[in-house]
Amino acid sequence: MPAKAQTAGVTPDYWDDACKHLSKRDRVMKKLIPQFGEARLSSRGDAFTTLARSIVGQQISVKAAQSVWDKFAALVGGVPHRLTPEDVLALEALAMRGVGLSQRKVEYVSDLARHFVDGTVHVNQWQAMDDEAIIDELVVIRGIGRWTAEMFLIFHLMRPNVLPLDDLGLLKGISQSYFSGEPVSRAEARELGEGWAPYRSVATWYLWRSLDPLPVEY
Repeated sequence: MPAKAQTAGVTPDYWDDACKHLSKRDRVMKKLIPQFGEARLSSRGDAFTTLARSIVGQQISVKAAQSVWDKFAALVGGVPHRLTPEDVLALEALAMRGVGLSQRKVEYVSDLARHFVDGTVHVNQWQAMDDEAIIDELVVIRGIGRWTAEMFLIFHLMRPNVLPLDDLGLLKGISQSYFSGEPVSRAEARELGEGWAPYRSVATWYLWRSLDPLPVEY
């Protein structure tokens, strides 16, 4: 599951329509959605910062990731929540290791920065590209797999119809809300998710909320 939210951000304009659609078509969503009032998905930061933070936070706790990120951003004397690719490429690897990044994460973040600077990711075209095309671009970058790319689609680009089948929180939420706690396969989750289209991201978000009442972000 993504990390807990801390600040407000931009919310998608399709949210109310999605809630009406899901409530009409799905008995669980009809009961689940009203429990969380006006809370909704929120996008924060810019594309590079969002992806860099996802790499920094891999395989460590949310608290530890925040601590490392703040120290990392402070290396360039910038605002803790924003870092540019050029900033990263100007840093020495030893300095990045010194704030808590592993050698592998130093390599991953640097590779991400090079893709942005070289223009091998088409940031300005993403709004016009479909989900799979964006995923294909992102997974070429070291340290970014399909799950990370899908979280980026949901939480940064706020794409409405992403179903992250590799997300353990989604599978747990489906298990508890639809299958009385019984284990759920990816195939079962995919079949259920077909009924949520074209708002599978929204249904996923509410299932995350069913596990943790606090809003989530990535």
